[in-house]
Amino acid sequence: MIKVLVSDALSQEGLKVFNDSKELTVDVKTDLKPEALKEIIKDYDALVVRSATKVTKEIIQAAMKLKVIGRAGVGLDNVDLEAATAKGIIVMNTPAGNTISTAEHTFSMILTLSRNIAQANASMKKGEWKRSKFMGVELYNKVLGIVGFGRIGSEVAKRALSFGMKVLAYDPFLSAKVAESIGVEIAELKKVLQEADYITVHTPLTDETRHMISDKEFGLMKKNVRIVNCARGGIIDELALVRAVKDGKVAGAAMDVFENEPLAADSELLKLDNVVTTPHLGASTEEAQINVAIEVAEIVRDALLGKGIRNAANYPCLDAEACNILNPYINLGEKLGMFAAQLVEGRFLELVISYSGQITKYNLSPVTMALVKGILTPILQDTVNFVNGISLLKERGIKLLESKSGQEGEFVNLIQLEIKTDKETKSILGTLSGNKQPRIVKIDDYYLDLYPVGEMIFIRNLDKPGLIGNLGTLMAKNKINIAAMALGRNKPGDKAISVWSVDNQVSPEIQDKIRELENILTVKIIRT
Repeated sequence: MIKVLVSDALSQEGLKVFNDSKELTVDVKTDLKPEALKEIIKDYDALVVRSATKVTKEIIQAAMKLKVIGRAGVGLDNVDLEAATAKGIIVMNTPAGNTISTAEHTFSMILTLSRNIAQANASMKKGEWKRSKFMGVELYNKVLGIVGFGRIGSEVAKRALSFGMKVLAYDPFLSAKVAESIGVEIAELKKVLQEADYITVHTPLTDETRHMISDKEFGLMKKNVRIVNCARGGIIDELALVRAVKDGKVAGAAMDVFENEPLAADSELLKLDNVVTTPHLGASTEEAQINVAIEVAEIVRDALLGKGIRNAANYPCLDAEACNILNPYINLGEKLGMFAAQLVEGRFLELVISYSGQITKYNLSPVTMALVKGILTPILQDTVNFVNGISLLKERGIKLLESKSGQEGEFVNLIQLEIKTDKETKSILGTLSGNKQPRIVKIDDYYLDLYPVGEMIFIRNLDKPGLIGNLGTLMAKNKINIAAMALGRNKPGDKAISVWSVDNQVSPEIQDKIRELENILTVKIIRT
């Protein structure tokens, strides 16, 4: 039975997804101390967390069976992604589950800043009636700058546009075409900072985005700009924000996330009347909690049962349509990689993967991962998988280059793998047959039609009569059945290659006998 540990509170709707699966058993053990979690994690195939559980490197190293970590939420600050990747554990989150709730909270913050709602409410609670103190501003015709234009940023933009705001969006991966289709203007960060009346951030927290809004950036902004952060603490430099508020540059700020949570009681942010703070409430709606619980349960369940990988931070995301199309190419990629790795001589220096044809319109990252896994498997065996292959490749200083061409060549869809070593460069081309089975169609300059599965004998030989008869006789004497044969040559009588698929393992002794046959140049055994 596959065992799942839920170590943070999860709604009943999410637990029901696990309980409804006959192949899974789920244990709910919340509020575990790190040492307690480290002790029991060895028994589980999957771990489901929210934000409370810290999945550290030590806990990951103690996990003997762990295949999947599911985070019910967007951020993965509490999961050591690098350690999980190194151990081949898939880490998945739920980026869509709280999109609407966070976007709505962001816009609530914008409205609160505009009309001083929080401050006016506090004043009323004191028995005061100070209308003139809380004069607000309208959103109509104001410029909203959105830094990071993913799911949440785009939902915020839709709400801003309905209020008659102009939206400037900064995102290095956002195309002008997409921006225009939504009705926003794409802009460089500097322009957003200089022209926006309101600025809201919606990027992940990375080394590049940490303190991306600091003293220099505040210096570029309009006087009386208003700042919102419902994304991740640390994107905005809090000390710089305090300085900008005190200097009068920033008219107001609304913060739902902080560099250190919970926010310290003596934080300067709490001492400023025009700074509104909430305790990380972006995803805190009943609907969002149910949505993320169901989503994390479904993606963890499907991953464990081999039904596909979705929303993984260290594995490419595929929708159902792409899965159906790419799965045969993923299989091809892995077989191609395993075959090539056993064929080449020397120390690997560089891998060049070229895709051509109709498949190039899809995200081919999972095919690349399969190729890399296949290449490393003969060397690293069970320590390499789809998740950690590229990471292991980089650790070994092997370059990985990829290219795509939408033009069709000799085949409708083609994968070309070129491996450069310190001894040779070898090129192998693969495609799919009509029934979507993997085929190797060219090795260096030799065309052939090879089904690269099982035990194979790869032979370089002189193209002379008698090879097939002699090898067939030898195989028959040693009770080795030949399942298939693929031949490749450039011109009669010159050098040629042949690949023999057999039903039995070929011992070293039989390999030596093959080498002794007339016109045989080299012999290799390849297993996929």
